[in-house]
Amino acid sequence: MADNAAQVAKLKERGNSCMEAGNLSEAVLHYTDAIKLDPENHVLYSNRSAAYAKLKKYKEALDDADKVLLYKPDWPKGYSRKAAALVYLNKLTEALSTYQKGLQLDPNNQQLKDGLADCREKLLLQGGGRMLNPFSDPSCLQRIKDDPRTKEFMKDPEFAKTMAELIINPQVLGTKLNDKRILTTLSVLMGMDASDDDDELDPTPPRKKTPTPPPKQEKMDVDKTPEQLKALKEKEAGNAAYKKKDFQTALQHYEKAVELDPSDMTFLNNKAAVYYEMQDYQQCIAICEKAVEVGRENRADFKLIAKAFTRTGNAYKALKDYGKAKNFYEKSLSEHRTPETKELLSKLEKVIKEQERLAYIDPAKSEEEKEKGNEFFRKGDYPSAIKHYSEAIRRNPEDAKIYSNRAACYTKLAEFNLGLKDCDECIRLEPDFVKGHIRKGKIHQGLKQYAKAQDAYQRALDIDSNCQDALDGFRECMMAVNSDPEEVRKRAMSDPEVQQILKDPAMRMILEQMQTDPRALQDHLKNPDIASKIQKLLQSGLISIR
Repeated sequence: MADNAAQVAKLKERGNSCMEAGNLSEAVLHYTDAIKLDPENHVLYSNRSAAYAKLKKYKEALDDADKVLLYKPDWPKGYSRKAAALVYLNKLTEALSTYQKGLQLDPNNQQLKDGLADCREKLLLQGGGRMLNPFSDPSCLQRIKDDPRTKEFMKDPEFAKTMAELIINPQVLGTKLNDKRILTTLSVLMGMDASDDDDELDPTPPRKKTPTPPPKQEKMDVDKTPEQLKALKEKEAGNAAYKKKDFQTALQHYEKAVELDPSDMTFLNNKAAVYYEMQDYQQCIAICEKAVEVGRENRADFKLIAKAFTRTGNAYKALKDYGKAKNFYEKSLSEHRTPETKELLSKLEKVIKEQERLAYIDPAKSEEEKEKGNEFFRKGDYPSAIKHYSEAIRRNPEDAKIYSNRAACYTKLAEFNLGLKDCDECIRLEPDFVKGHIRKGKIHQGLKQYAKAQDAYQRALDIDSNCQDALDGFRECMMAVNSDPEEVRKRAMSDPEVQQILKDPAMRMILEQMQTDPRALQDHLKNPDIASKIQKLLQSGLISIR
């Protein structure tokens, strides 16, 4: 018996060596001889399944993977083997279910997670790039309502709306996959058992199982050829040179890695990164395009595809071709959504918007629109005047006078808040523009906010002490305040700032002192904070100083 086990181990090692050397058919023969001696050894079936898969004998690879699970049903690697063979045979729904079962045993198994993600993507995109429509079945809505995993979802109006949209247009499914409920619904419509859902598909955590760790000798599973191993060493050397900013040396190592293993897009991605750092953006773009092509041909991880698209977007952004940069950021996000790429796209969209705004500026056309606005204003057609003034502002947003003109229109239409906003912008752009302050004063006066109106008129007088409009407005406000003290008091008491001042115990004491000893006011006015509050009460009309 001991001799038999030793012979099995010897044959297995020979098979492993052949796998490493790329002699796949010979490896199969050695594993087969070992299986004859130990027909229930799941590791032998797993290794032979890997060899068959590399020989593109996927049916045989699947048969061996089934044997793995027959003899070792609690080994996650067996599910990975079986699912991979099913993917190659285009049995994607079965593959998806197999990956999920493996993850129930080992939820943190990265190989299973990556395989599941890749399988989902392939399942959604079949038939020449057409999106499958699992929602085309007329009974799908009823199935969603009846299944205990999804029936609660339909109570959400937004989710129900999404379902209706997917029935009409399945092409938008790819944009909805960030909602875990959609993934759970897919599993229901594809006929998967509730027990097949992993924690990523189903919001309800799956039943926890204790995985059985495989023996250390079973961990050996040969997947890399000698050339691939050499390529990885070249990549590591390239990475070391890249970190030192020795870009030429890095390129040499990455190019050697590509020669040794032209099927791995990672080496091309790294090569593109070097050209990006060297600011050779066109070359960076060309290599990224090649990387994506290689990645598509060899079923590369979608995250690697996304990375190549993001780098392409970065290169186009550096070339100031923002339209193409935006396009590639969006392509990247369609492959794999990351916060970094989302932020890059968001910032770029702001740059594009600002560029469009600046490109639209044309002072000559702005002047034409302002004149048209003036004509409609004189005719009393204020809405039309506003339309032309608004276009004039878009054409020249730094012209303070246009804001003043539009504020006059808003005043005529009793849109006082909009008018005040335009006055503030006018004053910000041209603080010494007297008419802007006067317009602001008139709006406050119309709102019976006399203290604020007086402040605006005073600012106009500070600029031009002989401005008759400002003098008249100031006097009118004074007369209004004196003509109806009770109304003034009511308005003042409704002002939150005034209310806050009157609630201050220190201010109440100061006001009482002012009534009994007016001379005490002079001392209090030396305090800037108290002086500001007293000035506010004076403007509100609540107090006066004689």
